[in-house]
Amino acid sequence: MIELLSDLINEDVIELNVNATNWEEAVRIGGELLEKNHAVENRYVDAMVHMVRKLGPYIVISKGIAFPHARPEEGVLKTGLSLITLKEGIEFGDKDNDPIRLVISFCSTDAEGHLQALSELVDFIRDEAAVDSVINARSKKEIIRIIERLYSRVEY
Repeated sequence: MIELLSDLINEDVIELNVNATNWEEAVRIGGELLEKNHAVENRYVDAMVHMVRKLGPYIVISKGIAFPHARPEEGVLKTGLSLITLKEGIEFGDKDNDPIRLVISFCSTDAEGHLQALSELVDFIRDEAAVDSVINARSKKEIIRIIERLYSRVEY
């Protein structure tokens, strides 16, 4: 089944105004949400952190946005996504795009089924107004409404 961004987002995978002291803690919090949602094994969270240590801040994909992920064989159980907003911006080591306020952690079991969700995610990241709305959202429901309005099968 082709997954849409709106298929992957629910209240269980969102946390708002997270207090994280550094990039690693922010990545782990996002990964723990994937784990709690039974999308990954705990070793996937460690793999996300390891990838950043090994490759640097490659997960910083846009101004204020980080996209932690690792390889499917590192413990992915199903395609999943988590979204956390940070109370205070955190330095991830990308001078052009720090500080980070939005961390979208991602996992996928294969290279095919998640392509639509990733395409929608790219569109979302390019939509500065939508990103600002998510970063400033006051509730999980508000974030879900923003995503559904943009990328749902439902017509409004």
